[in-house]
Amino acid sequence: MNSLFTPLSWSDTGYILTGVWNTVTISVVAIVIGTLLGILVGFLRAESNRFVNVLLGGILDVFRSVPLIIQLILFSTFVGAIGHPLGPFVAGSIVLSIYTMAFMTEVFRGGFEGVSQSLQTAARSLGMTYWQTVYHIRFPIGLRAVLPSWLGVALSVIKDSALVSVIGYMELLRTSEQLISRTQQPLMILIGVGLFYFIISYPLSYYGRRLERKMAL
Repeated sequence: MNSLFTPLSWSDTGYILTGVWNTVTISVVAIVIGTLLGILVGFLRAESNRFVNVLLGGILDVFRSVPLIIQLILFSTFVGAIGHPLGPFVAGSIVLSIYTMAFMTEVFRGGFEGVSQSLQTAARSLGMTYWQTVYHIRFPIGLRAVLPSWLGVALSVIKDSALVSVIGYMELLRTSEQLISRTQQPLMILIGVGLFYFIISYPLSYYGRRLERKMAL
């Protein structure tokens, strides 16, 4: 009688590496887009009047408060219902990027607001225009100050990318779940998955620490 389950084999390596690549791809897309949008919206929050600030803050609170898995399901269902279904990668990238932006916005807003008013006044007194002050003073100092917080959000996004599997994206966790169902070897596979997540995340963490030390000199 043939067994319902088959053991792991070297032929599964390509399948696992596909999941690793998909995880890296969607994480990089979300971090890059989320960071750029976060810088823009964070600056708007730092510069806007109270009404605009409260409005933007309320919208961002929704994205930060509602669990990512619910956002993914609702967005995927909604675009399908209106007749414009998106592939798992595109839908997941959009939701994960906006989710990332919601957290990055607060990170960068804090950095921009942390630049002392006296420093900005001194720059203006030297003849700099508003935008020159922003470009040469607020952006360099503000972005430098938020590096540790940015790194924490970026590492969190890599792990949160596993939730995109709920809309059918074949990232690392989803591929491992299918292998577990086929092989019934959860311990070995999950240890391997954890190791892959470490391999993906550690270079970012290591480079961030090095850059932080270099900037402190």
